[in-house]
Amino acid sequence: MFGGGGGLDPRKMEQMMNQMGIDMDELDAEEVIIRTDEHELVFSSPDVTKMDAQGQETYQIIGTPEERARGAGDDETSDATGGSVDQGDVELVASRTGASEEAARDALEANDGDLAAAVAQLE
Repeated sequence: MFGGGGGLDPRKMEQMMNQMGIDMDELDAEEVIIRTDEHELVFSSPDVTKMDAQGQETYQIIGTPEERARGAGDDETSDATGGSVDQGDVELVASRTGASEEAARDALEANDGDLAAAVAQLE
């Protein structure tokens, strides 16, 4: 069907994908982190391709990950009691309530990281 010579011509492949409604973009990613219950896989300077096929987005990550213990990343900060609050959660609560990040962090810590309870406390 495709003939010999090691595969399809990249231009033909691109044309076929466009006809099927598939759009591919290379992302300029600095780092990709995949978190599981037990550990994190950290890809530094990976090649990331985003494929959009009829509204369904798929990401392909090419690189060699470094495995590290869960929570050893930069996104979490420890409070005085030894607990931790995710920076993303702090930003979410702050943007949802209009409170400062410090107030959002305090509310999250007071509610053991419960987003809904922290938002309710600040509203």
